[in-house]
Amino acid sequence: MNIVPAQEIKRRGMAAVDDALAQGPVHVVKNNRPQYVVLTEDSYQELLEAQQETALARIKASLEDAAAGRITRHDSVEALMRHLQQPGE
Repeated sequence: MNIVPAQEIKRRGMAAVDDALAQGPVHVVKNNRPQYVVLTEDSYQELLEAQQETALARIKASLEDAAAGRITRHDSVEALMRHLQQPGE
């Protein structure tokens, strides 16, 4: 993991992050705990695109299930939640 303490950023400014970004995402540690992750713009855009592709794939699969009749109707949100919490469902 590529780690930069927050104190190092205070001391060196963005140069500390820039140097670390050359090796991948930068995890900023504050009070001995990871607090932030800094990505390059390209890496961030790739992450957003992957998230969108995943969401579209899930929507497509849901539409295919509905078209094939693989759906379950529920009378309320509570009924749906009970159904989703059942083991093996």
